[in-house]
Amino acid sequence: MLSSVTASRAWGDRLNASPELKPTDREKIRRLGLAVLETEADAVQALARRIDGNFVRACEYLLACQGRIVVTGMGKSGHIGNKIAATLASTGSPAFFVHPGEASHGDLGMITAGDVVLALSNSGETTEIITILPLIKRLGVPLIAMTGNPRSTLAREAEVNIDVSVAKEACPLGLAPTASTTATLAMGDALAVALLEVRGFTEQDFARSHPGGSLGRKLLLHVEDIMHQGDKIPAVNESATISQALVEMTAKGLGMTAVVDDNRHIRGIFTDGDLRRTLDRGVDLHATPVTEVMTPGGITTRPDRLAAEALKLMEENRINALLVVDEQGRLTGALNMHDLLRAGVV
Repeated sequence: MLSSVTASRAWGDRLNASPELKPTDREKIRRLGLAVLETEADAVQALARRIDGNFVRACEYLLACQGRIVVTGMGKSGHIGNKIAATLASTGSPAFFVHPGEASHGDLGMITAGDVVLALSNSGETTEIITILPLIKRLGVPLIAMTGNPRSTLAREAEVNIDVSVAKEACPLGLAPTASTTATLAMGDALAVALLEVRGFTEQDFARSHPGGSLGRKLLLHVEDIMHQGDKIPAVNESATISQALVEMTAKGLGMTAVVDDNRHIRGIFTDGDLRRTLDRGVDLHATPVTEVMTPGGITTRPDRLAAEALKLMEENRINALLVVDEQGRLTGALNMHDLLRAGVV
């Protein structure tokens, strides 16, 4: 297997051996790329006129769906359909994709009476979809179509057809689905976002379906999920000396220690910064009580607060660690910036 360095050199040799593009060729490539973007932008812009009564009726069917939205499409429309189904599912509208070719060989059993079918076909005459239309009708589920031909078989058989036709494809041959798939994808996004808003879908709802993403970690993770607890909490009694506090800080590795009374109520916090200032004063570490050099009080948070709120509190106060207290104000945990980093909150 070639190493990355060897592979890179091989590509470099190929480029050097290839005829260098003429300035006119380079300009042609740039203009072709620009033309594609302009054509697809025009196609999407034209959809604004299609956000009409049919669009609203489609949303009404989807909102009334008691089961799931079953998206289907063949070829490039299938790839777009997969993405639309994923977007719907992640924004509060349960959905999945069924390949129309597989549907006629058993996968149609995935569709139940409470579902709604969303079928994509630029021509509206895709054989694999037309084949399963009678079966969809027999199930009695609503059929919503997104086609580029309002007079097609699929458009006529659907309860609602959303027109996603385009003036032309971005492909200069007019063959490869380009502008048409972009327009269909954009209309699918329009449906998903409209449904999201009407359902009252929130950031918290989004996070629950994306627990592995950064938003999920920020909105679902609480302080108690990542804080140090029990014997891992750096804490010394208010009668401790500076040297005893230093030993505790070193053992627990959070760059600070809480200073508490006999009931675990916080008297203050002793940090690395406090230690540096103490050393500058030449204080006797073994004889001086830590209460004389600690920061009184200290910034605290509750275990049921979001980790993102703890992060904001630390940033606002320009500190790197927080003490966690219960409802009675007793020390129950501790965390620092490294904990938030490891949890993916930062």
